[in-house]
Amino acid sequence: MKSTTPTLDWLSDVQVFAVNRLPAHSDHRYYHTKEEALRDSGMSMRHDLNGRWRFAYSVHPDSRPGDFYQMEHNCSGWSFIEVPGHIQLQGFDHPQYVNTQYPWDGIEALRPPQLPQQRNPVGSYVKEFELPPHFAGQPVYISFQGVESAFYVWLNGQFVGYSEDSFTPAAFDLSSLVQDGVNKLAVEVYQRSTGSWLEDQDFWRFSGIFRDVYLYTVPSIHIHNLSVKTDLDALYESGQLHAQFQLQGDTEGHIEIELWDLNKKIVGRERVDAANGAAVTIHVAQAMLWSAEHPQLYLMLISLYDSQGNLVEVVPQQVGFRKFEMIDKVMHLNGKRIVFKGVNRHEFNCRRGRAITKEDMLFDIRTLKQNNLNAVRTSHYPNQSLWYELCDQYGIYVIDEMNLESHGSWQKLGAVDPSWVVPGDRPEWKDIVMDRAVSMYERDKNHPSILIWSCGNESYGGEVIYQVSEYFRASDPGRLVHYEGVFHDRRFNETSDMESRMYAKVTDVEAYLNDNPTKPYITCEYMHAMGNSLGGMHKYTELENKYPMYQGGFIWDFMDQSLIKVDRFGNEYLSYGGDYGDRPTDYNFCGNGIVYADRTLSPKMQEVKYLYQNVKLVPDRDSVTVINENLFISTDAYVLECTLYKEGSVLERLVLHPSVAPLTEQRLPLEFNQSSRLTPDEYWIDASLRLSESTLWAEAGHEAAFGQYVFQIEEVVAAGTVAAGAGTNAISTGLNIVHGDVNIGVHGRDFSIIFSKQLGSLVSVNYAGREMIAVPPKPLFWRAATDNDRGTEMGFHAAAWYAASLAPKCMDVQFTEQEDGVTVTFTYALSISTELRSTVAYKVYRDGSLRVHSAYRGIEGLPDLPIFALSFKVPAAYNQLQWYAMGPEENYADRCHGARLGCFENRAEDNVSAYLVPQESGNRMGVRRVRVLDAEGTGIVIQADPHHPVECAISPYTAFELEHAQHRYELPPVHYTVITVAGRQMGVGGDDSWGAPVHEEYRIPSNQQLQFEFWLKPDGNR
Repeated sequence: MKSTTPTLDWLSDVQVFAVNRLPAHSDHRYYHTKEEALRDSGMSMRHDLNGRWRFAYSVHPDSRPGDFYQMEHNCSGWSFIEVPGHIQLQGFDHPQYVNTQYPWDGIEALRPPQLPQQRNPVGSYVKEFELPPHFAGQPVYISFQGVESAFYVWLNGQFVGYSEDSFTPAAFDLSSLVQDGVNKLAVEVYQRSTGSWLEDQDFWRFSGIFRDVYLYTVPSIHIHNLSVKTDLDALYESGQLHAQFQLQGDTEGHIEIELWDLNKKIVGRERVDAANGAAVTIHVAQAMLWSAEHPQLYLMLISLYDSQGNLVEVVPQQVGFRKFEMIDKVMHLNGKRIVFKGVNRHEFNCRRGRAITKEDMLFDIRTLKQNNLNAVRTSHYPNQSLWYELCDQYGIYVIDEMNLESHGSWQKLGAVDPSWVVPGDRPEWKDIVMDRAVSMYERDKNHPSILIWSCGNESYGGEVIYQVSEYFRASDPGRLVHYEGVFHDRRFNETSDMESRMYAKVTDVEAYLNDNPTKPYITCEYMHAMGNSLGGMHKYTELENKYPMYQGGFIWDFMDQSLIKVDRFGNEYLSYGGDYGDRPTDYNFCGNGIVYADRTLSPKMQEVKYLYQNVKLVPDRDSVTVINENLFISTDAYVLECTLYKEGSVLERLVLHPSVAPLTEQRLPLEFNQSSRLTPDEYWIDASLRLSESTLWAEAGHEAAFGQYVFQIEEVVAAGTVAAGAGTNAISTGLNIVHGDVNIGVHGRDFSIIFSKQLGSLVSVNYAGREMIAVPPKPLFWRAATDNDRGTEMGFHAAAWYAASLAPKCMDVQFTEQEDGVTVTFTYALSISTELRSTVAYKVYRDGSLRVHSAYRGIEGLPDLPIFALSFKVPAAYNQLQWYAMGPEENYADRCHGARLGCFENRAEDNVSAYLVPQESGNRMGVRRVRVLDAEGTGIVIQADPHHPVECAISPYTAFELEHAQHRYELPPVHYTVITVAGRQMGVGGDDSWGAPVHEEYRIPSNQQLQFEFWLKPDGNR
């Protein structure tokens, strides 16, 4: 061990990032016997140091207990902290969320590699341990799997080493310092270091020992570093495995290598002398190939013997045969063009931050597989080793990204200014950046799931990052290299093997693809899923089959980075930046997930799952076409359920067993017995592809894909007759009309309906003594702004629609009487323009039904409408909803591909989606009918013509209450159920959240003539 006197100067010295740290190596496990290796569970040669450590927190280095590592320093009065875990989530300091800006921006004027002078929190950790008995006489090492952002280590009062890089392991040799009995391990962790300039990711700023810590020993001969590479022949049939061994200790023995297939059959065996650099090659004819669709793995069992022939070490290594390559400017896996149906994923837990658990990872990977995602970009740092093992086993393609982001050094308020960018072309930054690349590569190189190495994220460009890319290519020709930043700095365009852009508009993507490109294209970040978003995603996925060189993308991002916090009343809520007094902050920009931070799925996942389907189902009246876009697997593992419905009732179900080969399609006939006996009504056919047996990632019956066909059987009307319209009824009794001075009353058997000329609206709908109108209906032209709406400054340029919705002025009330009912029409002037008028007409039928017709006569020159709707309140008790509409999750004009027509139930409160900032949510398109009932099953029904369905949102809150709440806990107590029926609502958008408008076809221009119609009827026990 190098004897070095530690100094705080290392924290800001670009040249010092590792002192006495052992070289990076592969993340393989090793055991004493084959039996242990085959179980591949806990390692006896590791000793866990996780758990409770003594801890002291200091705001500034000057206030830290500087001699705490010395044996005589008594730490018994210190607090405790859990390892792994973040300091800021265990009662010390507070977390801070920023996106692109550095966390000290506006507090101190710094330039790299300067560090904050006012505040650089220090965590002083102490752990006492005794060596396990079987470690006695053996070399002893310690491994820190993740510490943020720099740390010093002492053992028994002696300096051990120093390391930076928060997201790759740091190991040190303790052999000369460890003693019998109790050992005192001391670790000093600094939140800010030179590395902080390279760790400006879009995430919460934490510090501390947040991944596992363990001691380990090694036998007399030890495989220190293992390199496994596979290749395939030209026909992608026979495989070659190349393994190379770097040994530690006595090298006089030999190595035996066995390759086992899934049936535990040995398909290859080799023996080589134990020597540094020893290598073997194993050929496997007709190899089972690894892919995300069919992640077939072999087990390589490596047995290491000493010079006397004694078995001293066994390494179990999973091996996947696959070949990833560029063919004719297109990325191919095992000879097939690949499309990434991906997502960016931070490691995150709403209570533990980035100190995630195995259970978190299992949830995440099963969620990916169950929702048709096949790829992950590890944004923006190497993940825990277990994640890559799971990706190998479950089948996920990985872009493994090194721990590099210097966003705030070159982009300010969106403007590109690389005047002081790091690393750029600065040679003094090369070693610290290259160290991060080497650490990631050496640890992760043996995982077949990793197809692409990424040189980091949003660090502009320059020579240093180009040299990193060349390192990856030289070390690993079997993978490609990614870096998006060349888009901003084309001097080193060859840094990336593919064109990779963030948040490019579809038109820009197509412009690139139509301009004779030299590289394939991926969108490494797209569909910024902040709040109610992901509108228009279909425009990107439609490119997959249109352009061979478009090879998919990665949604930003998987999970909201939101932390559990307690409000002033003791209730937990999901918090965001600024909730901790953290400044500067980027507030709720941390909420971009298709999964909420508590690991429940957001409604956006409905769209993702559908658009990422590998199998497309296209049913019609007589058949279903199965389009298998999988590259390697047929549909044999699935059953196809085709169901004929009438208003939610199953008329007939067929179960088919399709056998459709990959990259082919097949039309299957549907022979419903009911087909020839359907009466006039609306029907639909659901085609559902379901797992026939349970898998590692889902239970039998899990739906992997669906398609739907909706059709109407029209009533044949005899000549000279008129078909009855929905809502009309035969005349049975008369209506009692009362023209008061202020009100118009319409009364019938068991109902009373009142219109107010003073208020200019319907004010009472009383069915069998139950008053349903709590607050009268008004025209509505404003929705609670989504995060994307705020990003386009809708509140600035369209605020007049907000005002128009608050106080429409009734200009005229007309009463007309027809043979089958009476109509009251209200005409409204709107403050947005003296020329603009909107009308709402209520026709009362003799059974108490109301037909509501709303019209808007548009004019030029006004902002687009957010929504054209009618909104009113009923008593809060009426919160039980039964839908016949598109669902089951919320859907919008530009996010409805994953929705399907059906009958489903929920409650009004369920429609306030758990976005971090309350906003428009819960909308359903294609509403034919929704029943709004109380617990006794009594209430009203809203019904529309299936040929002209409406949109509907029903929640406890108005658009204005949602608009003005910054957190869900700020929403008022529930007093009403708010019903909003819309003819149209604009899409939610989602190309990005800082200025990208909703696509034109999903907007509502002000000059349109709009109208919609629905019926309001009594429902339940009258």
